[in-house]
Amino acid sequence: MDGMFKALADPTRRRILRMLSDGEMSAGEIAGRFDITAPSMSHHFGVLKNADLVSTRREGQQIYYSINTTVFQDVMTLIFDLLAKEQAAKGEPR
Repeated sequence: MDGMFKALADPTRRRILRMLSDGEMSAGEIAGRFDITAPSMSHHFGVLKNADLVSTRREGQQIYYSINTTVFQDVMTLIFDLLAKEQAAKGEPR
């Protein structure tokens, strides 16, 4: 769970996830939209993969990334549950 929040805390990784919400993309396609070094991009991909927020598939030398929708749905459910508990503690209606 901590890895997931670490992954979501970074704006670059959130931007990658937003890009992937439109569908699968190659690592090169994603990296081409950022002005950062290849090792930095590799680090971001690794953090997202370790948090299980993205899935990968290899085609030749290309690696394609897509959102792991099951885990992403679990994250959203957790966030909404936390927000609902916070509202209930404050006595706010749902």
